[in-house]
Amino acid sequence: MRQFQDLREDVFARDGRRPGTNVSSPRYLAALAEAVTLIDDVCKGKKPMYRLQEAMSTSDFPYLFGDILDRQLLAGYREITPVWRAFAKVGTVRDFRTVKRKTLDGGEGQLEAVAELGEYPATFVSDGEYSYAVGKYGKRIPFSWETLVNDDLDAFRTLPGRLATGARRTESKFATGLYVDASGPHASLYTSGNANIVNTTNGASSTNPALSIAALQQALIVISKLRDADNEPIAIEMLRLVVPPALEVTAQNILNGMTLELAESGGTSNQKLTVANWVKNKMTLVVDPYIPVIATTNGNTSWFLFADPMISRPALEIGFLTGYQEPAIFIKEPNARRVGGGAVNPLEGDFESDAIEYKIRHVFGGARMDGKATVASNGSGS
Repeated sequence: MRQFQDLREDVFARDGRRPGTNVSSPRYLAALAEAVTLIDDVCKGKKPMYRLQEAMSTSDFPYLFGDILDRQLLAGYREITPVWRAFAKVGTVRDFRTVKRKTLDGGEGQLEAVAELGEYPATFVSDGEYSYAVGKYGKRIPFSWETLVNDDLDAFRTLPGRLATGARRTESKFATGLYVDASGPHASLYTSGNANIVNTTNGASSTNPALSIAALQQALIVISKLRDADNEPIAIEMLRLVVPPALEVTAQNILNGMTLELAESGGTSNQKLTVANWVKNKMTLVVDPYIPVIATTNGNTSWFLFADPMISRPALEIGFLTGYQEPAIFIKEPNARRVGGGAVNPLEGDFESDAIEYKIRHVFGGARMDGKATVASNGSGS
């Protein structure tokens, strides 16, 4: 394996910099491909472990190795599709300061008749805002130099995937926490003022019904009664039915049935009406595994309807720092030098304990926005 000379500035300019994922020079990419091939051959037993140990002693291979981990992290992160993107808007922010999402209400009501030479009546609009700030999330993974020497690379092969999974899980739990609290539907989003709880007060025939086709019909009644600032109906074409894992079978049966059998009153007794399953054309299913994790009460019975997040006033927004929409992995520079001179590569460990450390950083935030874009039931029946 040839020496990777003069690549350090391409990959790491200074201590603690993330591996150079965006480096694209032909020389660098060729060296990176050679490093990937060597690691893969050692993992598969095609080449002996000492070949990797020899490469580790060169000045640039540790940085290439770090870049390989970074690329694998991003690949794993992109492979896992978070469920929250189906019902929450994705945004970006420029820095860590609180961002404000401005809203404008009014001016969309019915037009009034104007008499000949009559004055046009005035209408007014009012503004509002939602705000949130992004924050840093991350962790360090320290291990010893002895672990590196003894490892057959199985640990390092799984490290990027583990970090990617951790980043996605952190996002997912955060997003779920915006619309779910310990008792089910979040008390700050589903309120009497928003009139978005499936109950008799808001027009349903029962309060917090368990998920069923009849309950979905009641939820559609509730959401159809929601009005904008001009007291006009809110046009919602597609809905997301969000349920915990315990309700997935029930939801799948409702949405994938070929027909619906409904009891309709008429004549001297109820009649059975068989119709095509129109519900599956009205909503799509999203299963959020973090609902029962956060909701210690009603976690297995709560269900939610969200409007398409692409509407102008979505129920939730998750924002990422511009330029940092994906997690980054870093390697710690060692604080040691050999007595004979020359820098020590990061995989030799630090001066005090031969410790080696990787760090992952992810930056995001979010907020609850328009309660009129969602309705919910905790499924308790009361």
